[in-house]
Amino acid sequence: MNDEIAARLAALSLHLPVQRPPRFAYLPSTRHGNVAYFSGKTTIVDGQVRHPGRLGAEVSLADGQAAARIATLNLLAAVEADVGLEHVAQILKVTGFVASADGFVDQPTVIDAASQLLIDVLGAPGRHARSAVGVAWLPGNTPVEIEAVVALRPDFAQPEERAE
Repeated sequence: MNDEIAARLAALSLHLPVQRPPRFAYLPSTRHGNVAYFSGKTTIVDGQVRHPGRLGAEVSLADGQAAARIATLNLLAAVEADVGLEHVAQILKVTGFVASADGFVDQPTVIDAASQLLIDVLGAPGRHARSAVGVAWLPGNTPVEIEAVVALRPDFAQPEERAE
């Protein structure tokens, strides 16, 4: 991670969590050329789901926004672990899933917290296209899941193939 990104994280009093390997049959990310696809990240901190439940029921709008920031911090940690945040040319697309009770329609407000954090940490490369989708439930009763498609800098060197 370069000094500018590290300084932005420090100014926000944020630390990237250590990434744990997936528990199921998928990869944390895949790449094709200089585009990386990152699997969804949830609100797990120290092995526990933060702010469990659905928006509009057990989870308030403010807690949903906090959950979106946690999921995004987990996403940033995955990007750092896989390619390094300094190699991000642009966040191309973010998809945010919000566990929503019947009638909850503020998914864009929840996911905007994720969008803002990406901009705060990465600057202009953090600006992106986005979808905010309401769903009935998410894995582990997490309120938010965030996934992203990321363009890597042209000078990014492809690492060796992943070991099986």
